[in-house]
Amino acid sequence: MIIRKPRLHQLQPRDRHNPNLWDALYLDQAIPVDPLAKTYMLRDLQKWTRNYLLIPIKLLANLSLAVIMTVKRLLPFQFHAYALMHRSAVFFLRHFVSPEACYLIVRHLNLGSNIINFLIDNGPDPQIPRAALYPKTVDDLADNAFWEHDLILYNFVFDYHEAQAANPNWLETVQQRGISYASVRPVDLDLADFQQGFCKFLDLESAIELFKVFYSLCLTSDEFARAVVSLQFDENFGLYISKVTGDYDWNHVVTNRHPLAPASPFAAARDLFMHGIVTEYLHHYLELRQAATLTNSFGHHSQEN
Repeated sequence: MIIRKPRLHQLQPRDRHNPNLWDALYLDQAIPVDPLAKTYMLRDLQKWTRNYLLIPIKLLANLSLAVIMTVKRLLPFQFHAYALMHRSAVFFLRHFVSPEACYLIVRHLNLGSNIINFLIDNGPDPQIPRAALYPKTVDDLADNAFWEHDLILYNFVFDYHEAQAANPNWLETVQQRGISYASVRPVDLDLADFQQGFCKFLDLESAIELFKVFYSLCLTSDEFARAVVSLQFDENFGLYISKVTGDYDWNHVVTNRHPLAPASPFAAARDLFMHGIVTEYLHHYLELRQAATLTNSFGHHSQEN
C-alpha cells in the first residue's frame, strides 16, 4: 500500500457502553493538533509492536546503551560517524519502520525549521542564519539531517541571545510592526514516498528506542549528551514564542523542561517521542494564530469596503 493522498481517521459507530479510545482521542480538541498528523499518530499508537515489543525493546536498548556509554567514556579517544549514522537510519526507516512513523519523523524536521524561522522573523535580528532543513522523503535524511537539526537548534540559541543583547528594544519593534507568520508554511511531503512493506511494522517509539543505541555509538560522548539535553529546550522555545505573542496560557502542554537539570540518556527515546508531540502542538498553535490573523485582517478590510 502507498499513501498517495491524505486519509483522515475514520470514526467507528458510537457505542455508549463501549466507547472507542482512538475515536475519543481524535475528536478531543482540548489541545489542537493537525488532523493528518493526529491520524498518523493514532495509527502508530495502535501498532502491535507497541503493545508487545516496546517493553523488551526498551530493556535491550538500555542495556546496550549502558555498555556503549561506559566503554566510550573509558576509551582514551573519541570518534564519530555521521554518514554511517544517517545512512543506517535511512535503511532502518525504509525497511523496518511503519509508513506513519516515517511520515511523522520527516514532518518533524520541517516543523522544527518553521518554528526556528518564525522566531527569527519576529526576533531581535531577522538576519540570523535561517533554518533550511526541509526534507521531503526518507532518503533526504541521509544528508546528515538529524545532525543538522541539532546544530540548527544550538546555533540559533547562540545567535538569538547575542542578537537580544545587541538589540535590547527588539520586542517593542516587533509589537509595533506586528507578528509575521510567513515562515509558518504548510508541510508538503511526498506522500507516495511512505510505502508499506512486509517488514515495515515498527511503531515510532520502538524505532526510536532501537536507534538511540546506534546514535550513541556514532557520536562522541559529549555530542550524544548534547543531543539528549536538546530535547529539554522545548520549554525554552515555548517561552521564546510566548514572549513574542504575549500568550503564556498554553505552556503547560510542554513536558520536556529544565535543561539545567539534564534528564537521563536512558529516557532519551521517550523524551524524543514527547518532543515530537510537543512540536506538533507548538506548530499547530502558530497555524491557528496565523489563521486568526488572516481572518481578522480579511474582516477589517471588508468593513473598510
